[in-house]
Amino acid sequence: MPAVPDAAVAALYRYPVKGLSAEPLPRATLRPGETVPGDRSYAIENGPIGFDPAAPRHFPKARFLMLMRDERLAALHSRYDDASRMLTIHANGEEAVRADLGTADGRAAVERFFAANFTRELKGPPQVLVGNGHSFSDVARKVVSIINLGSIAAIETMVGQPVHPLRFRANLYVRGWPAWSELDLLERTLAIGDIRLKVVKRIVRCTATNVDPETAVRDLDIPNTLTRTLGHRNCGVYAEVVTGGTVRIDDKVETLRESRP
Repeated sequence: MPAVPDAAVAALYRYPVKGLSAEPLPRATLRPGETVPGDRSYAIENGPIGFDPAAPRHFPKARFLMLMRDERLAALHSRYDDASRMLTIHANGEEAVRADLGTADGRAAVERFFAANFTRELKGPPQVLVGNGHSFSDVARKVVSIINLGSIAAIETMVGQPVHPLRFRANLYVRGWPAWSELDLLERTLAIGDIRLKVVKRIVRCTATNVDPETAVRDLDIPNTLTRTLGHRNCGVYAEVVTGGTVRIDDKVETLRESRP
């Protein structure tokens, strides 16, 4: 097994509504077999898909409003409050909607906003979906996504300009690993204090990474740049939580020699 140096947690994020704003976290309490709490808890259905909140199942991301296709979402600034279940969306510097996603009226208000403002993106009536602990992730299994800031620095060299880390919409950003060393971590276990994360999959990047999260402009071609330079589109990894606990900014990230926790 190749040696991987110890690293540290540089940033933590969740994305309460799939395709909408990242929310920075000072800490996150991880539970075995679960995502970062509140991550992708909601999604905006792009035309009827038959989602059943009583028996939620995974659907491809193309069935929702999402950045890979709908870059104008990045121009919205949203915030979600867990206690009140209140979602606030700002557009063009002004509050466009404030609604309680725990109520039918609140969800309908959000749906009206998207129906009025995202006509060209919609394939049918938008609907706010939530599913009792379901995560509307790009993958069916419940995972934590991890990005190596060293790999982003390598991409900056490839494209010749700064690359905003939030293009990759990860949960954990790690500093201290050499570029692309995360791709060698499949089946390895990461230790963050008492937490154990098992790396289960490399992340194949889609064209969502081409969208600048601050300007909403599709200004780069990151997946094709990776293919031309490295022969693949991988950047970052998914990991399953094996042993839970609370992770904080600057926590040490160790790579264990054994694959089991």
